[in-house]
Amino acid sequence: MSRNQTGRWTLLTAASAGALGLVFAGSSASAYSDGYNNSVDEPDYFTSAFTAMATPDAVVDGDGEPAPGEEGAMGEFTFRVNSDYDIICWHIELTGVTGDYESPAATATHIHDAAAGEAGPPRLAFPDPEPVGDGPRTSYGCMEGPFMTGLEDEDGNDHGEGFTLAELEADPAAFSADSHTENYPAGVVRGQLMQVPVGGLETGGGGTAEQSSMMLPLLGAGGLALAGVAGALTYRARRNAA
Repeated sequence: MSRNQTGRWTLLTAASAGALGLVFAGSSASAYSDGYNNSVDEPDYFTSAFTAMATPDAVVDGDGEPAPGEEGAMGEFTFRVNSDYDIICWHIELTGVTGDYESPAATATHIHDAAAGEAGPPRLAFPDPEPVGDGPRTSYGCMEGPFMTGLEDEDGNDHGEGFTLAELEADPAAFSADSHTENYPAGVVRGQLMQVPVGGLETGGGGTAEQSSMMLPLLGAGGLALAGVAGALTYRARRNAA
């Protein structure tokens, strides 16, 4: 990790630990359809939250061997979880990434069941950040289990089948977030999940959507104003009726 990347990571974790009142980028949870997962509105509260600073040097191949991604690229992943309803909301920003996405799964942006330095299957597949081009790419929204990745194991079962967000909450460091491109199929960037506070409360202690949207960690290249942030966006939408 470069000095600049290390500095941003330090800043990110400091903001997370202090639960500063920063704006969760994006005006609302976006609806989407990838043919596999159910897009839903943001729930009224979250049971946990996680971040991952994804860098090219953390990428490994299917055998767990180093396979560096794109030099200078970076990914900032923020996840908020309601394990009671099995809903995950995400905001992902990729910078310095070039080329189209490529993955045998339904999308090329995932949470993998993989500890640091290890390979593992995708458990969650997210819409790939857009637009594809030279600038920052972003993706945000919420989805509800049961989850599907579009990629099957040797027995013909989807790698997301049976996975619940309670598993992620139980051991977040055992999971990594990444994205894959045609030039870097093993991963263009990758980072391990780290638990952060929700709404000024310790993770696992709950918190309302309004609180968490105002107290989320630093996110995105434009989110460097650590104090005096006014007009933080409030998300109060209920999840879609079953």
